[in-house]
Amino acid sequence: MAEKLAYRLLTGPDDRSFCEKVSKALDEGYVLFGSPSITFDGQRVVCAQAVILAHVPSAR
Repeated sequence: MAEKLAYRLLTGPDDRSFCEKVSKALDEGYVLFGSPSITFDGQRVVCAQAVILAHVPSAR
């Protein structure tokens, strides 16, 4: 399994797939970091949500 990043910025269209992406990150131990952001790219609404690991394992 690949090492998890301590910080991730999830982005995508404002639809179910974006919500599923955020939900999956939460299930993997990430917590929300800050408020979500939204913008309109001329065709659709795009969302962004930062997430961080609740506990970052120390390097060995």
